[in-house]
Amino acid sequence: MAENINLEAALAESEAEVSPVKKPFFNSLTEDWWAVILGALIISFVLWFTDKGVVFHLPAFKWSGTDELFGKILSLDNLLLIVETGLVFLFLAAVSIALSGGNIKRFAAGFAFVYTLVIISFIVGGNKGVAYYGLEYVVFALLIGLLIGNLTTLPRWLKEAVRSEFYIKTGLVILGTTILSADLVTAGLPGIIQAVIVVTAVWFFSLWLSRRLKVDDEFGVILASAVSICGVSAAIVAAGAINGDKKKLSYVTTLVLLMAIPMMIIQPWIIRVLHIPEIVGGAWLGGTLDTTASVTAAGQLVGPAAVKAGVIAKFSQNVFIGVTAFFISIWWAYKKTNVTAKEGSLQINAGKPSLKIVWERFPKFVLGFIAASLIFSFLLSPGTVKGVSTVLNSLRTVWFGMAFICIGMEARFSDLVKLQGGRPAYTFIIAQIFNIFWTLLWSYVLFGGYIFPIPDLK
Repeated sequence: MAENINLEAALAESEAEVSPVKKPFFNSLTEDWWAVILGALIISFVLWFTDKGVVFHLPAFKWSGTDELFGKILSLDNLLLIVETGLVFLFLAAVSIALSGGNIKRFAAGFAFVYTLVIISFIVGGNKGVAYYGLEYVVFALLIGLLIGNLTTLPRWLKEAVRSEFYIKTGLVILGTTILSADLVTAGLPGIIQAVIVVTAVWFFSLWLSRRLKVDDEFGVILASAVSICGVSAAIVAAGAINGDKKKLSYVTTLVLLMAIPMMIIQPWIIRVLHIPEIVGGAWLGGTLDTTASVTAAGQLVGPAAVKAGVIAKFSQNVFIGVTAFFISIWWAYKKTNVTAKEGSLQINAGKPSLKIVWERFPKFVLGFIAASLIFSFLLSPGTVKGVSTVLNSLRTVWFGMAFICIGMEARFSDLVKLQGGRPAYTFIIAQIFNIFWTLLWSYVLFGGYIFPIPDLK
């Protein structure tokens, strides 16, 4: 009798999943779809206004001394631009939150506070002396968020606006406009081959290592993507693709930032001490350091050819963000569907999840990311792409800044220390060491004249 009751309950639950209660259209839209909608609107508006000859005036954040700080960054005109930009972002985000059933008053108050913190991180990171050491706004946004999240209790009005995944996904859709197939042509065959070999080998090695050290796959995927592709950006793409735990993303982001600083100092020193050819050294920096800014900063300590080779190698790897996100999304959707089916009361076709279920689990923002990349790569002229790139990059950075503030607020130092007994940190460090040696090997092979002629980058 008990078995019949359990079977009936399971069938009822299954039918409920198949025939969900209908919701109003806007309420039924997920966070992913809102990210795609907002990203598409921002991209479309920028393209349309630019085509009409409108010139966008964006806030300035780069400064070197107190004269520039007060005369330029904190000038009335620049502060008005900062406020206007914030109001546009608030309007767009508030519409999606209101239509999704959120509390618009609390969200608006929280958004204004988070946006103010982002501006502070932009100003600190925009200092010329700070930028010289490769420290970007990401570091300061995360630190500000961590301090607030760990030293205070977030009020309700602020919690309503702490939506890191929403901000990340919207920014990632816009990021797709910068992942261009043309960059692969610029990179040339050596850069493309290095990117394929390095990304593939390091990603699978990192995931294998995480499993050997008993780190869960969710953590392993985020770690592997961060180490193998381009650090923080790849980590947030991977976390979004698998709907990963924000604590784990914060953990990986912290590891990336902690490792980046000594690598930027030590690697150029090694290149000089070991007399590694400048172009080889640049390709090595581009394949191991996480951002174009850090590659440029480290390359300048070596030479101009190293800077160019490093940027080429980094462009090649950046293109793999979209490819990796797409395949991770499909694999993870099947994986999670299989696990759910096997753990459920009914195990009908447990090993063959339907395409409908996979589609439901697939992160829709990835489609927006890929669509933006394809449109900007093949449908728009290079002149149009170049004309809007600065504006779109600035707007995307605001979304990312909001996300990093919120990630810090959501993470607790006690949780990060306790998280899986420190094994993810060991995984990351070992995988990064493997990445450093593996990339150096292929930089020599591909940029050292052994297979292809040494590129003329001087």
